[in-house]
Amino acid sequence: MVGLVNCLIYALAGAIIMFCVLMVIGINQPRKMSLIVWCVLYVVIAVAFDALVIVALAYQYEVLIEVSLGLSAGAATGLAIHVTHHVFEERNKT
Repeated sequence: MVGLVNCLIYALAGAIIMFCVLMVIGINQPRKMSLIVWCVLYVVIAVAFDALVIVALAYQYEVLIEVSLGLSAGAATGLAIHVTHHVFEERNKT
């Protein structure tokens, strides 16, 4: 039971971290930066996340694997918010 609670805590921490990072740079629009810098930051975040997952899986770091799962959930939530924003923009055009 303790192991499951720890896994959930690490995953939740990863999700919160990723969501906060995406909020800082702007999920839907760049915050105080050009569109090019914003896009580059999204790519850098994605590549860093990929590298983190590779290291976690290659060396079987349990905590890093759990945090990576949380980061994945946070990134998916950020993407869902981004897409929802565009859906509402398209609805308002018609």
